[in-house]
Amino acid sequence: MKFAVIGTGDVGRAIAEKLASEGHEVRSASRTAGGGRYPHAEAAAWAEVIVNATKGDASVDALRLAGRTNLAGKVLVDVANPLDFSKGMPPTLFVKDDDSLGERIQREFPEARVVKTLNTMASRLMVAPGLVKGQHSVFMSGNDKDAKRLVEDLLRAWGWKDIVDLGDITTARGTEMLMPLWIRLWAAFGNTDFNFHIAR
Repeated sequence: MKFAVIGTGDVGRAIAEKLASEGHEVRSASRTAGGGRYPHAEAAAWAEVIVNATKGDASVDALRLAGRTNLAGKVLVDVANPLDFSKGMPPTLFVKDDDSLGERIQREFPEARVVKTLNTMASRLMVAPGLVKGQHSVFMSGNDKDAKRLVEDLLRAWGWKDIVDLGDITTARGTEMLMPLWIRLWAAFGNTDFNFHIAR
């Protein structure tokens, strides 16, 4: 498939490299195009699936650059978190409780098929769950069943076994609000080689 990965930080690079290693066509989108990077709108228009791997406070603006018509009808995999670093570390959340970044993106681009996933772990674990021993979980939220089915197939190809479909896009509030806990676990452990496991 053709994937546009918007964002070229650690998360964007990890996902783009993984997709390419599996034989998918990938274009990475950046505000500074060139050197193998594409303008947002060009990458989004070409792609069948869009991945939002930007910083949460830049996500809506980056997707606006991608273009509403270029996102319409396409699966939009949102892995961003609404982190606010304006007061330093640890960051707070700029949206929580009664809304989420995933919902804001879905409202802004109502014709896109937004699926929130992979936002509760470090970038290298996203694409290689075997780095953490034992069974552990990845979550999914979204309104479109077919879009979630495509994302689930992608996650299984990457080695994910325990995929928890939480329901519609409003359930992204829960996974985004895990980030304050995740950040404190990072500080306690001194590394990011961990993940959540839902025992049931």
